[in-house]
Amino acid sequence: MARDQVDMTPIERRDELVAWVAQGGKPKSQFRIGTEHEKFAFTLEGHQPVPYEGQRGIRALLEGMELLLGWQPIMEGGNVIGLFDVTGGGAISLEPGGQFELSGAQVETVHQTSSELMAHLAQVREVAQPLHIGFLGIGMTPDWSRRQMPKMPKGRYKIMTAYMPKVGRLGLDMMYRTCTVQTNLDFHSEADMVKKLRVSIALQPVATALFANSPFTEGRPNGFLSFRAEIWRDTDADRTGMLPWVFEPGMGYERWVDYALDVPMYFVKHGDDYVDVVGQSFRDLMAGKLPGMPGELATISDWANHVSTIFPEVRLKRYLEMRGADCGSTANLLALPALWAGILYDDVSLDAAWDLVKGWSAADRQQLRDDVPKLALAASVRGRTVFEIATDMLKLARKGLARRKRFDIEGRDETRYLEVLEDRLARATTPAQELLEKFNGPWAGSVDPIYTQEAY
Repeated sequence: MARDQVDMTPIERRDELVAWVAQGGKPKSQFRIGTEHEKFAFTLEGHQPVPYEGQRGIRALLEGMELLLGWQPIMEGGNVIGLFDVTGGGAISLEPGGQFELSGAQVETVHQTSSELMAHLAQVREVAQPLHIGFLGIGMTPDWSRRQMPKMPKGRYKIMTAYMPKVGRLGLDMMYRTCTVQTNLDFHSEADMVKKLRVSIALQPVATALFANSPFTEGRPNGFLSFRAEIWRDTDADRTGMLPWVFEPGMGYERWVDYALDVPMYFVKHGDDYVDVVGQSFRDLMAGKLPGMPGELATISDWANHVSTIFPEVRLKRYLEMRGADCGSTANLLALPALWAGILYDDVSLDAAWDLVKGWSAADRQQLRDDVPKLALAASVRGRTVFEIATDMLKLARKGLARRKRFDIEGRDETRYLEVLEDRLARATTPAQELLEKFNGPWAGSVDPIYTQEAY
C-alpha cells in the first residue's frame, strides 16, 4: 500500500463497510490497470543493504526523487517515508527493509504501464547513481541475512515486526527480505468480482510458478524456486492463504467483509501515531469498545488501513490485487499486468479460465499452492502439470489482449508483453532455474554476480 488512507468519515455498521467495497464497481469503459513493484536497493560498493539514514541512504534517495519529480513527500515523525503525485499519478513507498516500491498510476493500457515503468527506472537511476546505489529485482534477497536488513522509520512496521514471530516462523522474512510485483484490476459488479476473484485465486499458483525468482537464501540455493511464495505459507494463517470459502455459494461483498472483520487488527492510526491494538477486533472499534481506546469510533481510514494488513493470494479492496508473483526483470514487471488483464478483462477468456479451474476442489487448490514454491511448472493438479495449465493460461491471455485492441504508437497490441512468458514456456524453465544454472556454472557458486548482471 502506497500510503495510509485519510477519510475520517465514521463507520458504525457492517453495511457501511459492504457499501465501501461495492463502490469499487465501475463500468467496463472505466477499467484501469495499476501495477506495483518492489526492488532491493544495494550499495554499488560491497553490494550491501542501504540504510535509511546517511549521505547515501534511503532518505537521501527519497529526497532526491522529490526534487526530481516534484512529488509531495509523505512524512512520519519528521522522516520522509514516501512520495506521491498530487495529480493522481503514482506513489513511491518503502517496505520494512528499505525495499523501494513504485505504486503505479491507474492507466488504461499495458503500453502506459510500460512507459511509466521505464520513466521510473530512469528517474531512480539518475538519483541513485551519485549516491552509489543500485537496484535489484528478485523475489528474495539472494544473500543478506535478517540481521543485516535495515529498518525503515514507519510505526506500522514496528508493530508488525513485534507481532510476526508470534504467528509464524517466516513473517519477518516476508517483511524484510522479499520483493513482489502485483497488478490491480477492476470489476463492474458483485457477480463480476466473484468470478474474477475465484479465477484469479485458483490460477495464482500458476502465476507464482511462471514468475518464480527466489532460489537463494544467504548466498546458497534454498531448495525452492519461489522461496518468497513458501515464506507466505508460514507467515500468519489468520490473514493469508487460498480462501476456500470464496468458492462456496453465497460469496459476495458481505462474505468478504465478514472475513476481513474476523482478521485480528495490527494498529489504529490516531493522528500521526500508530496505536498497537494487535490481536483486537475491528468490530470492537466500530462499537467504541476497543480495549485501550474506549470511546474511539472506527473511520473509513481505519477500515482501509485494516484491509491493507490482510494478505491472501488475491486481495479485494475496491479493486482486486494479484499477489502471487516474485519480482523480476523489467519484462516480467510488464508481463504480469498483461497476463491478468488479458484474462480478467475479456469475458470470453474469463469464462474459459473458469472452465480450466472450476473442477478443482479446495484440497486441489491448496495442494497446488503448497507444491508450486518448490516445483513451479512441474507441479500438477488433477493430472495436469502447471506447465500445461500455464500454456493454456497464456493462450487465453493472448486472445483476450488481442480482442482488447489497445495499440501503441507503432501499431502493436498488448500481446507483445506476453512474449517473455511464452519464450519461458518454450524453454520449459523459470527465472529461478536460469539463476541456478548461472550459480552452478559461470558464477562458480557465488551469487555476487547477480548485482551486476541482473540489476535494473
